[in-house]
Amino acid sequence: MAIAKRKKKFFDVDIPLIKKEIQLLAYELKELNGKLIKYDLTRILKGKSILLQMKVKVEGDNAVAYPREIKLMPYFLRRMIRKGTNYVEDSFSTNCRDAQIKIKPFLITRRKVSRAIRKALREKAKEELISYAKNKDSQSIFDDILKNQLQKNLSLILKKIYPLSLCEIRILKVEKKLEKNE
Repeated sequence: MAIAKRKKKFFDVDIPLIKKEIQLLAYELKELNGKLIKYDLTRILKGKSILLQMKVKVEGDNAVAYPREIKLMPYFLRRMIRKGTNYVEDSFSTNCRDAQIKIKPFLITRRKVSRAIRKALREKAKEELISYAKNKDSQSIFDDILKNQLQKNLSLILKKIYPLSLCEIRILKVEKKLEKNE
């Protein structure tokens, strides 16, 4: 007797963050549960090179991909840094409404500045991002970064210390989901 071979099929996976649908190859829909996907958003964001990492969750008979990490590509940052400028970067973990997240802001000044100004920019950015994330859920934070709202507001606040040529979130990563106490 011949053994019947299983054949892989394409299954639709919905990405609500960017309102797109992609197809993944698997034997059955259950296999896609917990699968990690990397999606390049460079064309969607008009040349701003961002890599989005998502985790697939199968709910009933449809699969949905939720964001886990957003990462600005290093070659984009190298292109933005010019001679005669300074950059400021930081890394810290904070809690948002539904998860613990790691945020890595990246700021580029217009000219060379003193260490005191760089320190003031770093501390103010950290303070603002922590207060911003405290009352939002991770999904809306990812959405604000893709729409450039978070960076724009942060740049306007930090402009009072020193004007920036670039204000970006280099990495935003969900470290762990928090349990709901309801």
